[in-house]
Amino acid sequence: MNRRKLLRGALAAGLTAPAITALSTTRQSLDSALAADTPPADLSDLEAAAETYGYGYHGQAPTRVLADLVSDFADLRPMIVTPQPIATRVRVCRTAGQMAGMAAIMLHDLGARKEARGWFATASRAARESGDRQLHAWVLARSAMLDLNYGAPQAAAARAEQARHIAGTRPTAASTLAAAVAARAYALARQPDQACSAVAAADAYMERLDANARADTWLTHAEQKHHVHLSHAFTALGDTRRARDSQQRAMELSAPTSTMTRSLLTIDAAACDHHDGDTEQACRRAVTVLNRLPAAYHTGLIHQRATDLYRSIPTLQHREDAVRQLRDILTA
Repeated sequence: MNRRKLLRGALAAGLTAPAITALSTTRQSLDSALAADTPPADLSDLEAAAETYGYGYHGQAPTRVLADLVSDFADLRPMIVTPQPIATRVRVCRTAGQMAGMAAIMLHDLGARKEARGWFATASRAARESGDRQLHAWVLARSAMLDLNYGAPQAAAARAEQARHIAGTRPTAASTLAAAVAARAYALARQPDQACSAVAAADAYMERLDANARADTWLTHAEQKHHVHLSHAFTALGDTRRARDSQQRAMELSAPTSTMTRSLLTIDAAACDHHDGDTEQACRRAVTVLNRLPAAYHTGLIHQRATDLYRSIPTLQHREDAVRQLRDILTA
């Protein structure tokens, strides 16, 4: 509990230098333990905690959820340094991979790219050691989204293809996610043929997923998340009809408390408005989203996606009132 309070206190002011140091120290201590190759003890409570964190923010501030998750993650270390049967080490490494991957997702959402990369690297190492190829593929596909969302679509495509290779050709949550992320990456990289092929593969996998794989968690691939990915892919391809269809379906399936998802979908819709010639409406939509964001979301992925929209607007239009309003809120 003391660690949890310390992490919450450090993160209360946001991703400051002390907060980043506290997160890195916790992650690196488990990294060292993984290198020692010594197994753990019973971890059923932490496996259950990992499952719970997989259901997302539920309206809580991302920094609060991150503090709690990293506190639980740190409890895995003594389990790793205590000799135990190999089967138990597999379980703890799998749990560590899941928790580190989810911490990386939260840091990615908050815009802490460097820290997110470190946590994804730890998650990948733990997943490899667990022998769980689907978890490893999930981590790689998720980490590809870091490159995807922050301006490196070619790197994202390469990582997503690596994830697809590891996941194999069975219809799993990881194989579906990897194909969907590849579609987005190829669309942003102006490779429409590869993007459409990846969309077709993702759709084919999605149709064959079982009920467990379709659960609405970070570790699975629900229909809502599938349409969030397709919304971005089709928006980047300029296929605004299909993009709007996916946006509508994803919105229908998103809880009112899903601030991150609903904001990103609205900005995708704004990008479609701009593509279809209504730049004023696009900017007003984006400004409305940014004005309504809770403080915890003022930086990070939503801000980046809105910035991408602004940068897509020709310079000649930058003097228009709606465009200036978007610029002003982005630079405030």
